[in-house]
Amino acid sequence: MTIVQLILLALVQGITEFLPISSSGHLVLVPALTGWPDQGLLMDVAVHVGTLVAVLLYFWRDTKGLALAGFGSIGIKPARRLVEGTPYLKIFWALVIGTIPMVIVGGLMVATDASDMLRSAEVIATTSIVFGILLYIADKRGDSHKTTDDITIKPALLIGLAQVLALIPGTSRAGVTMTASRLLGFSRTESARFSMLLSIPAIIASGTATGLKAMEEATAAQLGDAAIGAVLSCVAALVAIHFLMRWLTHASMTVFVVYRVLLGLGLFALIGAGIL
Repeated sequence: MTIVQLILLALVQGITEFLPISSSGHLVLVPALTGWPDQGLLMDVAVHVGTLVAVLLYFWRDTKGLALAGFGSIGIKPARRLVEGTPYLKIFWALVIGTIPMVIVGGLMVATDASDMLRSAEVIATTSIVFGILLYIADKRGDSHKTTDDITIKPALLIGLAQVLALIPGTSRAGVTMTASRLLGFSRTESARFSMLLSIPAIIASGTATGLKAMEEATAAQLGDAAIGAVLSCVAALVAIHFLMRWLTHASMTVFVVYRVLLGLGLFALIGAGIL
């Protein structure tokens, strides 16, 4: 893999993972639009690991609180005492519950190779437009009185069920979870915050399921490329997260909706012209 490919893939993943525009959809499109061979499973996992590190670093206070809550939940009393009186025990279990649907359905899709059948430009074009419009509706009609600290079991499960739709390329895990959060009454910034925290177990689960097999089959050169891709995607993701959180404090999600619709229409035009 050339350095240009590495940089482009890392930037695409880092920028799109937490913006509501679908990272998986863009990663599928890179080889389709450039003519490069598919980057392979190992590189997909590596750039996702890079974005995982980015969200852990950006939300380091939340990460610390959730880690203590996790240790406390399995009986480590000193850790539990450190988070008593904070919302982290509640958020921790909300993330666990919200991740269960993705693990179940995602595992079934990996076992049946169903995910490969959905990796097409037609699917990405359709989901970009449809779920972009749903995001617009939710953002305009949704209330804004709830915060992540108020999360309970029911909304966590509903957001987790919505996250399952992100297994379809082009849907956007960030976009569909923010859509569900906005419909459930969470503010824009809190919807983004919970979406990114929910990405932590989602990325760990998917990366563990596919990463070990990919690493066993990888060459030393491929592992080196993967390491570079992970670092670059981490840096790009940190910039994207900072931009998104600042943007949502004073603006709506309409700019992302417009991008999604234009992307979908552009893809349909390329499909019709026989380019894709």
